[in-house]
Amino acid sequence: MALYEPFPNYIWNLSVAIAMESGGQIGEIVDMCRPILGAAKDGADAGTPQFMKQWAAMGDKLIALADEDEAKGRMFSASDKLERASLYLFNAERMQGHGAPGRADTYARARSTFDKSTALGRINRERVAVPLEDKDSGATMPALYTSAPGKGPHPVVVYCNGLDSCKELLYWSRLPEALARRGISTLCVDQPGSGEALRLQGLPVDPHSEAWASKAVDWLETQHDVDPKRIGMTGISLGGHFAPRAVAYEPRFASGAVWGANHNWREVQNKRMKREGENPVPHYWAHVMWAFGASDMDDFLARSDDMNLNGHMDRIRVPFLVTHGAHDRQISVDYAHDLYDQLVNAPRREKVIFTAREGGVEHVGADNMSYGRDCIADWFAETLGGHTA
Repeated sequence: MALYEPFPNYIWNLSVAIAMESGGQIGEIVDMCRPILGAAKDGADAGTPQFMKQWAAMGDKLIALADEDEAKGRMFSASDKLERASLYLFNAERMQGHGAPGRADTYARARSTFDKSTALGRINRERVAVPLEDKDSGATMPALYTSAPGKGPHPVVVYCNGLDSCKELLYWSRLPEALARRGISTLCVDQPGSGEALRLQGLPVDPHSEAWASKAVDWLETQHDVDPKRIGMTGISLGGHFAPRAVAYEPRFASGAVWGANHNWREVQNKRMKREGENPVPHYWAHVMWAFGASDMDDFLARSDDMNLNGHMDRIRVPFLVTHGAHDRQISVDYAHDLYDQLVNAPRREKVIFTAREGGVEHVGADNMSYGRDCIADWFAETLGGHTA
């Protein structure tokens, strides 16, 4: 199992894989990629404006086609097209450098298209805002809530981003759908340093993820359909730092899991400065400085010092699952072994390394997300009182 790799660099191919795994159509993806095959020949950073132009154009075409469906009363068909339009727009936006011309407008169009698709398609996701501080501050953690069927109260999983994802991509990973099928609700969050929290509120990464994860628990405890004793936490990619850290320091979490073990991300930065391993986005150093609210490289490195789980994992005293791709080109599989080995006080711990036998060998299953999705959904069903059949 491997990535589909039409471009001569990993980062552009990763974007294609994200689109394919998130519900994009291969014919549309080929049409977007073919005109820009030569644009990536000079590296991942060069040519990103051409990338956005092609992908945003496909998004706009699908929006126009959806308008035609809507005019005929074909709301479900319109919603399907708007889903892909929004996906392509989000993917175009995430490939741009901070402050790039058109980036903010593309993001706004992606969000509004996503919301319209939700309404027309009657999709099981509700936009909510989790208060982060006192009411006067106005700071919130934007989120999408997918409820399990039936009256409840239901178990629920808080699902957080990595470095460069957003809650909409979390939804499109189909983990919320898989969890709902198993009787579990999901709260996909744009935590500080990601998605809307970063782009619209300027909230930077907080390495001490319990600060914002605890606010998610506070909010969930006020929801009538949530069982407050059965709240889990997971994260994808850099969420493999945030989720374990939150579970370690927030005792109300009843179970945890990671989709990619980012056990010592600070160390990963040292490796990236030596050009070891692949980066997730173009314009990488500008992106991380933006996400961390850093003024320069030294400031970023100082702010990221606490992105290291060593010495913290013995605090986890609930079931915890570690998953990782055997051939992850961004984050070494060694970090999955480190995380698992340090879960010495977890009453139940499991480690699943996805191999070529099944797939999901790349970073967070970019080559095939189905195995990670099923594994994590079943884990929470078993540890939070859902069902697997």
